[in-house]
Amino acid sequence: MNPILIYCFDAYCGWCYGFSPVMKQIEDTYKNQCGFEVLSGGMILPEKPVHIKASADYIAKAYKNVEDLTGVKFGSDFLWHIFNPDDSDWYPHSEMPAIALCIFKDYYPDKSITFAHELQYALHAEGRDLTDKEAYRHLLEKYSIHPEAFYEKLSSEHYKEMAHYEFSLVKQLQVDGYPCVLMQTGELKFHLLAKGYTPFETLTKRIDAVLEELQKSK
Repeated sequence: MNPILIYCFDAYCGWCYGFSPVMKQIEDTYKNQCGFEVLSGGMILPEKPVHIKASADYIAKAYKNVEDLTGVKFGSDFLWHIFNPDDSDWYPHSEMPAIALCIFKDYYPDKSITFAHELQYALHAEGRDLTDKEAYRHLLEKYSIHPEAFYEKLSSEHYKEMAHYEFSLVKQLQVDGYPCVLMQTGELKFHLLAKGYTPFETLTKRIDAVLEELQKSK
């Protein structure tokens, strides 16, 4: 089998947002040598809705670390909810963006890294509420996806099951934090390449080492 780079992320993960430019660069660099798969991890799946207030203090401190280390910027519309949680109507939940990603991957299987970035950008830069179906409408126009068909799928059991299958898969891969990058080189052979934010140069060295090892074993 051809090696597959598996990117485990969550749309609500701020460090994944910071890691997004690295993954886009990795895809550009290795698209002729590897396949790419993005899996949603289901980082926030409360049984009952939990208000943004519960995590706002943590995010208020952490977002600057992400900006300083990665160079990304969090948008003022996103940060408004973090610094004014009492006035916010946000109840973060990972399920809907994961379902949306499954639908996008069906339309454009080769653009999973791009769509993962689009979801993160919609939340962290533009301040869109990813539990609101309307948060995805601008992407439908951008990628010529028929709104009626998309929204029907967004409410379907089929795509919900697909998203939850991804959550299970990420657990089976023993991923317990995001972002995480693995390379699959055999049916049951996986190499852990990144756990947490990893700079482009570091990640390329690790990928090259696995690809070299693979070449030698042929």
